[in-house]
Amino acid sequence: MKTDESGISVNEAVALLNCDDQECLEEYFRQASQLREKHFGKQVTACSIINARCGGCGEDCAFCAQSKSSTAKIKLYPLVSAEEIFNAAAHAEKNQAAHFGIVTSGRAVNPGRDLEEICKAVSMIRKNLTIKPCASLGVLKEPALLRLKEAGLARYHHNLETAGSFFNTICSTRNYDDQINTVKTARKVGLPVCAGGLFGLGEIKEQRIEMLSILRELEVDSVPLNFLCPIPGTRLENQDDLTPVECLKIIAAARLMMPDRHIRVCGGREINLREHQGQIFHAGADALMVGGYLVTKGREVKEDLKMISDAGLEIR
Repeated sequence: MKTDESGISVNEAVALLNCDDQECLEEYFRQASQLREKHFGKQVTACSIINARCGGCGEDCAFCAQSKSSTAKIKLYPLVSAEEIFNAAAHAEKNQAAHFGIVTSGRAVNPGRDLEEICKAVSMIRKNLTIKPCASLGVLKEPALLRLKEAGLARYHHNLETAGSFFNTICSTRNYDDQINTVKTARKVGLPVCAGGLFGLGEIKEQRIEMLSILRELEVDSVPLNFLCPIPGTRLENQDDLTPVECLKIIAAARLMMPDRHIRVCGGREINLREHQGQIFHAGADALMVGGYLVTKGREVKEDLKMISDAGLEIR
């Protein structure tokens, strides 16, 4: 298989996910790693997030501990202050993260006090730190996205979660068009977009490639790949169908489909990849999330920095 800058086809990507021949897999990984190095050299980009408003969400996403359908025991709190967000960003910068995401629960942050507090935090980060402020605030409309851009937001994040053909299985409180239109609107106002999804929800392999294909069509800048960490109290608490090699195949498929995009490995890598986390770069990833996630812990940042160094790479 040869790939050009337009990436491999959907059928080729499905074949990759179905491949069980070790020699064949190694060839996929070799080409994915070559593309990573071609576009990003030896550099790896890290990002970090803050769960700036937790719980009380009216959406019913089957995987999420913060959704209305969840009975998971989590700490609920309203939006934290701009100062607390800024301090978390400063801490992330010390941990060598290049991007810092402000994440809130709920369908959307409405214009008004909360949005202005987030814009204040974004402006503080832009003025005083080198780390780039990003935000994941739900299904926003153009005026809110323009306000964030005006405040200095570097990138908007909005995951599609899964394929359109599977979305209604995991969420019934919004439709897939909301997901797509949010990404399109962010790009329309001139914001770079970080958009990916979550794997291991019960989707079939073709649906995994379906979502990656949509992300390619949307021309997003960064593609975060998350792997389900089943949380007790959620509807998917007993879902567990990912192996380390399946995760690596997904990473390679994303790289081979989108050769010059940032392929970022995020939530669930610790539980799903286990001792194989260091192979994510061999499979084509050039970026990862460090530190904690929303309601689950990551591992120590120093372990991830060592993993990057052990792979012969360097943090950017």
